[in-house]
Amino acid sequence: MGIVKAARLVYEYVRRDEEENIEEVKRAIKGVDLDIRKGDFVAVLGHNGSGKSTLAKHVNGLLLPTEGTIWVGDMDTKDERHIWDVRKMAGMVFQNPDNQIIGNVVEEDVGFGPENIGVPTEDIWKRVDESLKAVGMTAYRLQSPNKLSGGQKQRVAIAGVMAMKPQCIILDEPTAMLDPNGRKEVIRTVRELNRAEGITVLLITHYMEEAVDADRIIVMDDGRIVMDGKPREIFSQVQELKSHGLDVPQVTELAWELKAAGMPLTDGILSREELLSQLLPILGK
Repeated sequence: MGIVKAARLVYEYVRRDEEENIEEVKRAIKGVDLDIRKGDFVAVLGHNGSGKSTLAKHVNGLLLPTEGTIWVGDMDTKDERHIWDVRKMAGMVFQNPDNQIIGNVVEEDVGFGPENIGVPTEDIWKRVDESLKAVGMTAYRLQSPNKLSGGQKQRVAIAGVMAMKPQCIILDEPTAMLDPNGRKEVIRTVRELNRAEGITVLLITHYMEEAVDADRIIVMDDGRIVMDGKPREIFSQVQELKSHGLDVPQVTELAWELKAAGMPLTDGILSREELLSQLLPILGK
């Protein structure tokens, strides 16, 4: 079993009136089976309302299944005895870093999580040093988070989660509020952590370019997993992705259109360099 496993996972949002009578039941997750291996970088794609963020909150135990089971490590998230252990193993980074940063100084904020789980003081500062170095924010440790850019704040939020030494980091649309440079900065940081530290990453996003370097892509629609494979496999299926309300990276779409127009290109081109390497011999002729 991988570090995260779900079996027949179902989740229902229940809306009640003022007298606590049920007004509406919406099934957001519909019988999902999932197995994520330790150390993998997995991107979960889907349009708004597809169920991807609801799935992410199950991995951290913020939501508990209506039916079925989700395990983190070998712990059932429904087992109240292990809920804090689940959250130590699987840390969560949210969309808006301002909702996650509570310290007046960067280093204090990063040390807040370890302090709350009872880490000895001397070990807290060691973890703060390591986490800030890992996300490239050591030079800003004595600054106020309010003076940082959006991308820098998100890296501080990631450092705060890292300082708790999770085996898995879940990022729920962490770049949705950032400009293009901030998005690249955060995704580059996360990828480096995955490669250097062996941390399992579950990235929830609707930006296709962020998923290109993932080990695996999962596509969700209407509460179900509808596609699952490596980036090249997924992005080769342009029309199917569009049928689920998603685009593909711009270079992939351009290559797809050129191939449709008769150019002998391969499917699932993921970078400009790859496209140029195939176009130049054709144009040279």
